[in-house]
Amino acid sequence: MVESVVLIGPMGVGKTTIGKKLAKQLDRSFIDTDKEIVKDHGSINKIFSKFGEQHFRSLESQYLVRALESGGVVATGGGIVTQANNRALLMDAFVIYLSSNGRHMASRLLAGKRPLLKNGMADWKRIYEERKPLYEQVASFEIETSSKPLGTIVAEIVEVVKARG
Repeated sequence: MVESVVLIGPMGVGKTTIGKKLAKQLDRSFIDTDKEIVKDHGSINKIFSKFGEQHFRSLESQYLVRALESGGVVATGGGIVTQANNRALLMDAFVIYLSSNGRHMASRLLAGKRPLLKNGMADWKRIYEERKPLYEQVASFEIETSSKPLGTIVAEIVEVVKARG
């Protein structure tokens, strides 16, 4: 079995939801790097407004290292790939890229308080297009999530993880 399974992808794609179910299926621990940062430092919005995005990215890198060291299933923030040091770490991990055509994102993101989405879906699309090559660069495997039920996505990942050994 692979030491860590890391989920990457755009904001709102379901990394946390899929990660929790995947961890249960694989009988592994689950870590959400964003949730760990919030637990220790307060809301991401607060971190962005008080200290800036670069400070948040630094925290994100620290929490990625911890998560990879502890093993299990790791859900990351959408921007984890923006830092070269994180991409280097991810290149040595088993990374599942949860891609999306964006069709269902508006409803998922409406309730969220995401500091980079001041212009809603227009920002989401722009950010995703910018990050897509970075997701593809570090991904061990890609699963398109837009047209599949949650159970199917999880089952596909379990199959890929088990096949990898």
